[in-house]
Amino acid sequence: MKRGIIVLIALAGLAVYYFSNQETNPYSGQSEFNAISVEQASQLGAQSYQQILQQERGSVLCRTGASPCDPNARELVATVREIGQRLQEAAIDYEQDLLEEGWEFEPVAPDFAWTYNVIESAQPNAFCLPGGYVAVYTGIIDITGDNNGLVTQADIQDPDMLAVVMGHEIGHALAHHGAKRMSQGQLAQLGMAAVAVGIGDMDTGQRQMVLQAMGVATQGGLMAFSRQHETEADRIGLELLVRACYDPREAPDLWERMGQVGGQRPPEWLSTHPASETRAQNFREWMPEYVEKYERRCGALPS
Repeated sequence: MKRGIIVLIALAGLAVYYFSNQETNPYSGQSEFNAISVEQASQLGAQSYQQILQQERGSVLCRTGASPCDPNARELVATVREIGQRLQEAAIDYEQDLLEEGWEFEPVAPDFAWTYNVIESAQPNAFCLPGGYVAVYTGIIDITGDNNGLVTQADIQDPDMLAVVMGHEIGHALAHHGAKRMSQGQLAQLGMAAVAVGIGDMDTGQRQMVLQAMGVATQGGLMAFSRQHETEADRIGLELLVRACYDPREAPDLWERMGQVGGQRPPEWLSTHPASETRAQNFREWMPEYVEKYERRCGALPS
């Protein structure tokens, strides 16, 4: 009886914690759980970014005191920073439009400490940490370029596909996805702890089975949550893309190309990311709207 009362109190406390930390997501119109402030997330982003740069210090192109800055590297970095500058201006513009539409939220793009670095690595990766800390790996520059295994200035002659990648990553930061995933993880841990107290009278085998089942269910929920974030960041990135006057038609082609990278992948429902085919199809469905937006802002797209 006492154990049951403790569990009920714990669950009630979790409910209060959950409902008192709701915020409106202007990109989806939904109320979502987030217990980490913009300031906290940005501090964590800055710390993580410095740690990554320190670990990769010999591979960060054109960074003072790090690797040499040859003309090819200088051009890669300049292109990434130019794309970043245009996308961050688009992000500020987008947030302002959402505020004028009546959405109530804390804009972050004007106050982010926008920083862009290029890391020499075959890894096909890029990220934007909370606070606007961006890194692009040369492996992804090759994929978004001529995709021939070499990273040269030829890979940045047409920067639109690279802008798709960077817009997506910036979309994560604008929508506070990192903070929300951390918050969901904390909530899941607290819920598991409450369940563990509630089943303390079970024998060891039964308790282990219940906790394993709860763990699987929780992990499945968190993966679905992550896939939702990826799709949302894709759409935010597409909005930034057309506001910055980059060709949105590159997006489906990028994800078809990404689907050919690497080996066997798990089924979509067992992954933190939607399948590349799903993402390419999403972009095709969204494309008429964003082509129209592009041409209204930037003029006719080349045929």
